[in-house]
Amino acid sequence: MSENTYRFDTLKVRAAYNSEEHNHAVSVPIYQTASYDLGGTARAERLFRFEEPGWRYSRGSNPTVGVLEQRAAALDGASGGIALASGMAAITYTLLNLAENGGRILSTPWLYGGTADGFKKIFPRLGIHVDLAEDLSDLDALETLIQPDTKGLFIESVSNPNGVVADIEALARIAHRHGIPLVVDNTFATPYLLRPIEYGADIVIYSATKALSGHGNLIAGIVLESGKFPWDNGKFPQFMEKQYTLRNMDGEPRNSLEVFPNTPFTFRIRTDYLSYTGATLGPFEAYLALVGIETLSERVRKQVSNTKIIVEYLLGNEYVEWVKYPSLPDSPYYKLAQKYLPLGAGAIFSFGFKGDEKQIEAFIDSVRLFSYHVNVGDARSLIVNSPKTTHGELTPDEQRIAHIEPNLIRLSIGLEDPSDLIEDLDQAFAAVFGKKPDVRKTSAWE
Repeated sequence: MSENTYRFDTLKVRAAYNSEEHNHAVSVPIYQTASYDLGGTARAERLFRFEEPGWRYSRGSNPTVGVLEQRAAALDGASGGIALASGMAAITYTLLNLAENGGRILSTPWLYGGTADGFKKIFPRLGIHVDLAEDLSDLDALETLIQPDTKGLFIESVSNPNGVVADIEALARIAHRHGIPLVVDNTFATPYLLRPIEYGADIVIYSATKALSGHGNLIAGIVLESGKFPWDNGKFPQFMEKQYTLRNMDGEPRNSLEVFPNTPFTFRIRTDYLSYTGATLGPFEAYLALVGIETLSERVRKQVSNTKIIVEYLLGNEYVEWVKYPSLPDSPYYKLAQKYLPLGAGAIFSFGFKGDEKQIEAFIDSVRLFSYHVNVGDARSLIVNSPKTTHGELTPDEQRIAHIEPNLIRLSIGLEDPSDLIEDLDQAFAAVFGKKPDVRKTSAWE
């Protein structure tokens, strides 16, 4: 059997690694080195002309990081990828690579707060303007916002924090009609629950800090590409620009498509942006991510199971105003969740607390088992008041447009026993309201 015939659970443990090439080490070694011996001037010439694969300097590439890149690509069905120092670096390099000569990116308000703030604060200073389609489900209205200088459509597959599910297939068709790529931040879903490339996405981004690695012990980002987008369609002249640094053995300059025809997008990020702005992922962080990925499906499957139990508990809770989780039958995104997320909509969701700001603060301060911090996808269960933290950069009007209510609390469900999690929420509600909540039985999943 060849690697491309293996199934997901085999790939997450085995993909892109042959122990015979690494002194027969069973676990991927940590190559903690700044540089690599070039092996003579002739080999150095081949390495620097991209005629022979190999390692030169760890700012641009590293064997441990390389296994992570190739394994992530295998899990998503991508042609290639690049791992970076953070999820925000992955988003930044992607947008710069798309619109470095000036242009527009079309997106939505349903994004992580840091992403949204960067879109309005940083990128316009660099000549990149972001337009927002206020209703992701109104595809006709969204399409009218695509302009001649629009360079890409950027979405989250499952949005932070409200679980808006994007119709990836329909959005890909719209993007491709206008000759632009669909970029999908798939952080919440992970490739275990959703592989966006199968539905037409061209670029997939992860904050590998989150559920992909799953243990809250590293910061990392990944950019993957499908290998199918026509970068030579005239809208992206930077991919056709011949560069002296990409010259062949005869000294003839080449462009990214000529050197790496299957992975021009991530290759160009590596040679232009990573090499010269240096958001490099360290080998130890890459090793931790690889160890986390080995249990990805087991972790996420248990987390989804726990999430459904906690969602059902909150739906019947007298102190809860509403619950937003796309797998619920009454969710406006239920049909899309059934199509794109048949294994579950992940472990992150939000609910509305029936109380004022002081009571919300008292509730959060009263939890004992849930951890109060701004990560998600952790093996531990997490709680956060998103309007004040993860989306605190947004103005009240921006929060309103993104449907982030003042009483919103976001939960990320971990691997603990769900009964212990419910007991923790019970005692926190009791600390605020004087008694544990009455919880009516519900049949949320029928």
